[in-house]
Parts: sequence; C-alpha cells; structure tokens
Amino acid sequence: MGRSIAAVVLGYLTMFVVVFMTLTVSFLALGVERVFLPGTYAVTPLWLAVMAVFSILAAIAGGRICAVIGRKKGAVTGLLAVVFVLGSLNVIPALMANGTSAARSGDVPNVQAMMNAREPVWFALLLVVIGVAGVWAGGRSRFAGETSRTL
Repeated sequence: MGRSIAAVVLGYLTMFVVVFMTLTVSFLALGVERVFLPGTYAVTPLWLAVMAVFSILAAIAGGRICAVIGRKKGAVTGLLAVVFVLGSLNVIPALMANGTSAARSGDVPNVQAMMNAREPVWFALLLVVIGVAGVWAGGRSRFAGETSRTL
C-alpha cells in the first residue's frame, strides 16, 4: 500500500516537473508574442499544440514511473484517478473566465504569464483526456508483457 501511494505521488510529481520545465523553456524560446494573441493573455494555437505535446509526454513519463515504482496496476489506476480529478478541477478556472482575457502590454514575466494565461474550455477538457490517456499508455507499457488483464 505504501509503495503504491509513493508511486502515485512520484508519478504525479514527475508529470508536474516535466510539464513545468518543458513549458517554461518553450515559453522562453517562443517569446510572448508567439504564445499570446496580440494584446491579450489568450494563448495561440501554436502554444496549445506545444502544451498538448508536452502534456502527453509528461503523462506517459508519469505513468511509467508510477508503474515501475508501484509494481502493480493498482498504482497506475490510482494515478489515473488523481489525474482525472485534478485535471477536472483545472477546468473550473477556464469555465469561470467567461471567454474574456485581460489586456496584456509588452513582455511579461513567466510567472505572470502563467497566472494570467487563458486557454479555451475545450482545451482544458482535452488536457484531462490527454493526461488520462498518457498515464494509461505509460503505465500499460510497464505491464505489456504480462498475460493478465490489461489496465
């Protein structure tokens, strides 16, 4: 039980670190004007694509780490539940934004950009699916050789 809990925590932590690092580097590499639509904090389609790619990679890595540490499919199932619940809670701010985006002027620091960025509601929902699918794929790859039932 303790191993499974540690696996879930470390799997989620892996996801967090990978997303944070890759999106920070991507933000710095792309620059404000390619991440946000002109004068707003609404993100560009390019940024949505970058987020989707790195989110799926992070979820696969998190699922894999969880499966390796947990050594049981139950640990991966636990991480799937955590990703689903926390991802679903992350949809709430997108719903409450009412499609509006604060005015943005010039360059903004990374932290300010993260706090004010506005993504479409459909994309926030898609990130939940991406997270669950990625964890499932990463966790499943650990147990692919087993003959017992799949995740």
